[in-house]
Formats: sequence, C-alpha cells, structure tokens
Amino acid sequence: MISKTTEIVNKMGFHMRPANMFVTEMAKYSSEITLTVNGSSIDGKSIMSIMAAGIKYKTKITVSCSGEDEKEMLEKAVSMIHSGFGE
Repeated sequence: MISKTTEIVNKMGFHMRPANMFVTEMAKYSSEITLTVNGSSIDGKSIMSIMAAGIKYKTKITVSCSGEDEKEMLEKAVSMIHSGFGE
C-alpha cells in the first residue's frame, strides 16, 4: 500500500462532476483506493461515498492505493486532484 496526502484545490470542492470524473478514472485500475478525510476512510471508487463525505475546498485528503497497479493509480488520483478537475 502506498499513500500521499494532498489538498483539494477546486474552489467548489469535490462535488458531483469531479467525483464522477474521479470514480470513472479510478475504475480503470484494478487496485483499491481509499480516501481519508477528517479521520474517515471512504471508498475512492464509490461516487456516493465521495459525495456523502462533503469534501470542501482546502480540505486535506490522504489517498491510499493497494494492489498491482497502485503506483500508477496513486499518481493519476493525485494528479486529478491537483488539476482541480478542470474547473
């Protein structure tokens, strides 16, 4: 398992559109992904879990990946978060 802590840079937070983009991209990987936000761990491949977490702008988030393609998955996940999802 590998992980990295980052921060949500999208001023609108991790709302529906970015959550959908994120889950769609993460589904391409065989590894598992967990997002830890404010002490709670959520499934990074579940749009409902991400939406229910209500992740806002400037929130610190730890992305953890475990599996055969964990490195690539972690790089992509962090890259997407850092990009602000194009907003």
